[in-house]
Amino acid sequence: MTKKLFTIALTGLISTTAFAADLYVRNGGAGGAYSTVSAAITAASNGDRIIIQPKTNGTAYVENLTINKSLTFVSETNYNKYIIQGNITISPAAGRVITISSLSSGTTGGYIVEASGSATGGRTTINLLNCDLHNVFTYQVNTTTNISGSKIRERLIFSHGRCTSNKANYINLYSQAPDTSLANSDIEVYGNISESGISNAQLNYNFRFYNNFCTGFIVSNFKSGGSGEIINNTVYSTNPGDFAPFYISVNGSVTGNINIMNNAASFAAGPITACINNATNTVSVVASYNLFTNPFVTQGDITQSNNSGQVNMNFDNTAYTIAGMNANAGNPATSYTDLDLTRNDAGHYGGSNSWANYWPTDAGGKPQVNYLLTPRSISSGTLNITGSGFSK
Repeated sequence: MTKKLFTIALTGLISTTAFAADLYVRNGGAGGAYSTVSAAITAASNGDRIIIQPKTNGTAYVENLTINKSLTFVSETNYNKYIIQGNITISPAAGRVITISSLSSGTTGGYIVEASGSATGGRTTINLLNCDLHNVFTYQVNTTTNISGSKIRERLIFSHGRCTSNKANYINLYSQAPDTSLANSDIEVYGNISESGISNAQLNYNFRFYNNFCTGFIVSNFKSGGSGEIINNTVYSTNPGDFAPFYISVNGSVTGNINIMNNAASFAAGPITACINNATNTVSVVASYNLFTNPFVTQGDITQSNNSGQVNMNFDNTAYTIAGMNANAGNPATSYTDLDLTRNDAGHYGGSNSWANYWPTDAGGKPQVNYLLTPRSISSGTLNITGSGFSK
């Protein structure tokens, strides 16, 4: 294939965020700082930044926190997390934005970061960046959670937002009730590791699950009349499960479309041998260019094309890699091309949302990309590239 290369000049807009005030928290209140995070929160005003000094020898600030203002929390030391052993409760309110960066909950304790209720008349936004947490429960009505570059040792359960480059035990999209102040964006779950799978049980938004490495996908609820995409993921499970690795089972009154494409999978077959199971007759499921090491078997009403079974592929769930016949085996359309402009590789390294965007091989202390939206082809008009990142 002949490729035409062209140069695009981009004008960058560089801005800095101005905080109303910086409040410092240091061990023992050194240098006139606050000695506890709770005291700093009490003294802070909306828009302030609380800068927390990591204690020496991994010592923690031992306190439960209630955050009832729009605040930003960061570490005073670059590339070093501060430890808070305790539960963190966020009080929702319309327009409230809480950003927490470089927080560690320690290695034990089962501590929770949670929203305590539902916002009315607007939305609450919670941003969690470069954190090491036990549980995140932010699935309340009218709550957006953007989480990136973090480790969640147990469960991550949220109702709306963007989830990128995290390592979690379990990722679940869940909603208690319909949002009354709808967000204007879909749910995006890109480039994550989930050791116990990824599931969608929320009913308010379309979802996109791209380039994740996990043990399987379950869709048990859905935005009626909406759409879901499960594209370019790697599924690897060594234990026989109770469900197919791609399992769709929603309420009989829910309608919509789900596209399952460019995935690479291998699972231990037990009583379940189906690769894809659509256990509903109201949601349209389209499956194409998916590769399995297992014999390709489906169950339920599925529109199929170009899927393959008994494909030679090797999976590593420690290094999170895949190799073999998945290379250049995804959808050949230009919109799915890889970063090197060759045909899509089935699995989590394929396409423009490649795993490589979110897990660079030599990240070190460098700033971390946490979102990219790049078109693969342009015939005319304006080129729009969206991206964001965070500093450690």
